[in-house]
Amino acid sequence: MALIPLQYRLDGPEHAPVVLLVPPFGTKMSVWEPQMPELTLNRRVLRINHRGHGHSPDPDGPCNIEDLALDVLGVLEDLGVSRVSAAGAGFGASLLLWIAANSPRTLDRLMLLAAAPRTPVMHRWDRIADRVRTGGMEAVTADVVLPWFTPDLADRRPEVAARFSEDFDGIDPAAYASICDAIQRMDQRHLVPGVRVPTTVVSAAHDPLLPPGHGRRLADGIAGARFEVVSGAAHLLGVERADRVNELLVEHVAV
Repeated sequence: MALIPLQYRLDGPEHAPVVLLVPPFGTKMSVWEPQMPELTLNRRVLRINHRGHGHSPDPDGPCNIEDLALDVLGVLEDLGVSRVSAAGAGFGASLLLWIAANSPRTLDRLMLLAAAPRTPVMHRWDRIADRVRTGGMEAVTADVVLPWFTPDLADRRPEVAARFSEDFDGIDPAAYASICDAIQRMDQRHLVPGVRVPTTVVSAAHDPLLPPGHGRRLADGIAGARFEVVSGAAHLLGVERADRVNELLVEHVAV
């Protein structure tokens, strides 16, 4: 399948080292807004939107994790950027794991947030895909967005949860369904031992989608990886606990 020219944005000092931020599927590059003030102090920050998200095109047909990772590498190639530090969140982290194993010279340092080496069988992303194809994004919004935040955030900052639900509804249904199929099949356990990039794996203590045990197993498989658990957050920990996530990013990625 041909590479998709993803929508991207660059912020920060023009000649500073580049940090690539890869969002979770179902969110747009704006999910990283809480990280931008810290990272753009001394880094050039590159953000992308996955295919069918924001203004990134929606190709017809199936895709897999490799296709989606190659989309990201295509952005770097177009920009003439040969080496970056990177952070990925949710299943967006899977793309960086693929890149770390298959194109190791691309990455200087790596942070994986709310990540797992394979998709838990009970998630049934294939069923999500079927519902999206028949009923559109609105048919699955409540189920998909629910694990993103703790009930505490939904109560204290309902406008945040509402904004992410609105962004989710705006994703192209066909593209999202294809990505769901790719997620359903994802098993990267064979790639994990090949990751030689300095890596920090971060899980959220209250993530119902990928609890910390998944992150622990991932970190255990990467030589020298650091593992951290962030309290008071669910799946989108970079939004809910931006303070702690920013500390970890500055310590590990923007050094």
